[in-house]
Amino acid sequence: MRIGELSRRTGVGVHLLRYYEDQGLLHPQRRPSGYREYVEDDVDVVRRIRSLLAAGLNTSTITTVLPCLRDTGERLVPTCADLLADLHRERDRIARAMSDLQSSMDALDRVIAAAPADVARRALASLTG
Repeated sequence: MRIGELSRRTGVGVHLLRYYEDQGLLHPQRRPSGYREYVEDDVDVVRRIRSLLAAGLNTSTITTVLPCLRDTGERLVPTCADLLADLHRERDRIARAMSDLQSSMDALDRVIAAAPADVARRALASLTG
């Protein structure tokens, strides 16, 4: 199938599919005409990529973990022993980022709460209309 068909079937834009190829996540064959030729399994690969991106992994990490995952239809299952350690490290990285963001939000909340009542009223009025 050509890239437009893969895009239609996965809901992923052509430009992202090309990016996935550039990152080594997809490996289409090339026709003599230069067109990319994808196989049926690539539909599932793209879905796995999207799931891993939604889980907070970047494409560099996905490149290393993708070969060690099996899709049961309900979930992705690790199949390589080393993969679990990598996934734990990624989860820890995400947890640290969330904690940092929560700290930032808390600091902003304290600044916002310190605003005088008249300033807060004007700000709310400008936000609502």
